[in-house]
Parts: sequence; structure tokens; C-alpha cells
Amino acid sequence: MYTQFPRDFIFGTATAAYQIEGGWNKDGKGLSTWDVFTHKKGKIKDNSTGDVACDTYNNFQTDVDIMSKLNMDAYRFSIAWSRVLPDGKGKPNEKGIDYYSRLIDALLEKNITPFITLFHWDMPYALYKENRGFVGRDTAEYFAEYAKLMVERFGDRVKDWITLNEPWEHAFMGHFIGEQAPGMKNPKAYFKAAHHELIGHGLGVQAMRSVQSDLNIGITLSQFPVYPYNYDAGPKDIEAVNFTDMFLNRFYLDPVFKGTYPEALMKKIKFLRPKVKDGDLTTINQPIDFLGVNYYNRVFADPKWYIPILGTWVERKSEDQRYFHPELGYHAFPDGLKELAKRYRDEYGNPAVYITENGTGGTGGNEPKGVIHDNFRVSYVKHYLKALKEAIDEGSDIRGYFYWTLIDNFEWSSGYTHPMGIIKVNHKTQERTIRDSGHWFCDMIAGQETRR
Repeated sequence: MYTQFPRDFIFGTATAAYQIEGGWNKDGKGLSTWDVFTHKKGKIKDNSTGDVACDTYNNFQTDVDIMSKLNMDAYRFSIAWSRVLPDGKGKPNEKGIDYYSRLIDALLEKNITPFITLFHWDMPYALYKENRGFVGRDTAEYFAEYAKLMVERFGDRVKDWITLNEPWEHAFMGHFIGEQAPGMKNPKAYFKAAHHELIGHGLGVQAMRSVQSDLNIGITLSQFPVYPYNYDAGPKDIEAVNFTDMFLNRFYLDPVFKGTYPEALMKKIKFLRPKVKDGDLTTINQPIDFLGVNYYNRVFADPKWYIPILGTWVERKSEDQRYFHPELGYHAFPDGLKELAKRYRDEYGNPAVYITENGTGGTGGNEPKGVIHDNFRVSYVKHYLKALKEAIDEGSDIRGYFYWTLIDNFEWSSGYTHPMGIIKVNHKTQERTIRDSGHWFCDMIAGQETRR
């Protein structure tokens, strides 16, 4: 018996352009920051790039056919900004636009609903050189122009849109600690990029609605329940938890849904906080139709006096039986979905929610290379879906679940060392093999009694 969801609940998978498309310099595409970053030696764990990746630029139909075979309702994918606007602005690249148009048509032919993410981290390199990407405020305006163009071209067939994917990760990993593209290490640049991404989101929503009023528009945020790291949590531990929560979660949730930034955090980052102009928060606080949530696991806050800015170090707990899941080990926390959903009900007006990413590369992230019989992944998803259904039963308006990811891809700084797909990919031959988890998804969706 499979966990049962409402009749109109959506099941799908998610990908991102740079991680799967390849064709990095074909047919007029401009460079992205990831194209440049991965070509620098030592930036990626296995020294790989996304130059070819899963080669979906040359063949997306195989994967569309597999999604149809697996009963998927929807497919969340991103548009490579620099493929449709090589300079991030100005004259469109019609060959790039045609690629996405053909992909959309192929999905619709198989009755798979396209969910388009406009920005999944691959900033056009031209805008990075000109404005340092979102560190420069003008990039928010260019993003809105890009969003408007995409709706003008695809809005007749695509109703579901996500402005940004995980602005915290993009701003922090790429601008604060430099582990991802563009590779900056500047705390002040982090807060500027984060604020300007949110402005871009708000301006993008306005621009999209100016073209078409019947769109379903949201933003995807990574979310982390935060717990104290130490056994006996005292006042400093609780303070560390609160500031970590503000830094990771509320810095993005509050302006989007409430039109404010967390006041205590803004005071703490006095010399680093971005310039917030009159009207910025109103722009960010545009009405949206849903919140996309990328959720994998919780984090733990450990107060450290020597850590700059927050005075907190964020840990991922291990070797502590209190945090050991009896089937999934230390790397998973399904009940975090219920915890987050309750927060959205109690503090943010119970918005419509899609889980836009959730998945695993194995116990502790260590999947044997090429494995097909991935019972660990099936077990993982079963537990997360059970928690998700319990959140729905408690009153949360959760409308869909997208597994990350469809196919083994270029997993950012991990390269190809961390396979997460329900479809195995041989990146030398591009051969696809459906894993046991993919077959389980197919059967689970077919086993939803409300659909019969």
C-alpha cells in the first residue's frame, strides 16, 4: 500500500540546465559563470565540467519518453539564461529559444506539465563581468527583462514558473565562501547578491504578470530546520539556533511573505548589510502563487565566539544516536518536512507549497558507482512522502513533490561523483538505465487510488 495523496497532487522530477544540457558553446549560447568556473583546475572534485553532461541539448526526447513511461505528471527544468540571451540582455538567441520551445512541446505531447525555473545559478558571464552578477543592482532589472521575454515566448504553453532557485546557496556558496561559481569570497558581496536576487524575483514577478495574468508563479528556497548542536543547550545555543535560522531561512522567507528582513539579523550584520532602498521590500513582497521548498536535512548550530558575523558554526550532526534514523541513518530527517510545514501555516499564512527538490545519493551521500538496485533511495523517498502526507493531513496546502533528480547529472562542485538520479547515466555513452527507484516511482504513482 502506497502513501495516498489528494487527486490533484503532482509527482515529478527536477533538473537544472547546466547540470544536464551540455552544448555549452553551441548555436550562439553565451558563456555562464559555471562554464568559466569549471574550466579552472581544481574547482570541481573530479575535475569534470558540464560541457557535455547528460547531452540533453542534443537529445532531450529520450528522457521525456522515460518520464512518460514512469507516469510522471510534471517536469521541473531550468532555462539557461545565457542560451536564450547570450549577454544576459539585448538580442535573443533564437536557436536557444527554439531548443526550449521544442522541449516544452515534447513534454506537453506526453501530458507532462512543464515547471520552468528561470535562474538556477548559471549567471551569464557577460553580466558577471559587467555587474559582478547579482552583486550589481542592475542585474535585477536585466533578470526581469529576461523573465518577461520567456513568458512572451512560452506563456501560451507554460503556466507554472519559478523565478529563482535557492538564492541562499547561490549567494553564499558563490560569493561568501567561493566554493561554487563565480568563486568570490566576500561576505559583503554575499548580502548584496542575496538582496538583489530577491529584488530580481519581485521585479520578475511584476514583469511576468504584465504579459500574462493567468500564470502560477513562485520562488524556490532551500529550507533547513535548525537544532542546537550541543547536548545541553543553554542560552548561547538557543541564540545560535535563532541567528542561524534567520541567516538560512528567514532572511528569504520574511521579505517574500512579510515585506521585512529579520530585524535582529540586520542589526547583527550592521557593517555588511545591503543597501535597502525605499520600495525594495515592497518590490520583493509581490503576491506569489506558491512557495517552492528544497528540503533534504536539518542543520545544527554551534556557538563559536571566533566565527565572524553570526558567532555560529553550522554543523551536520553525525555519530550521535539522538539523530540516528532507524532506517535512513544520520543523513536524513523526514519529520523536518512537518516542522517546516507547520511554520508556513503558523507564520506565513499557509501558502501553497511544492516540494521542488528532495532526494538522496545514498546513505551519507555514498552511492556505489553505477548501482541500479537502490533500495536505500526507495526507503528514503517512502519516509519523506509519509511525512509530507502527514503535513497535509495537519492542514498544510502542499500540492506536489519533485524528486531530485531525474538523471545522474553534474552535481556542481561534486562533479559526477555523487549520482542522485532515478535514472543511471553512463556519461561516456549517454546510455540511460532506469533504477529500481524509478520503477518504484512509476508503481507508486499508478497506485494512487484517487486517480483511478
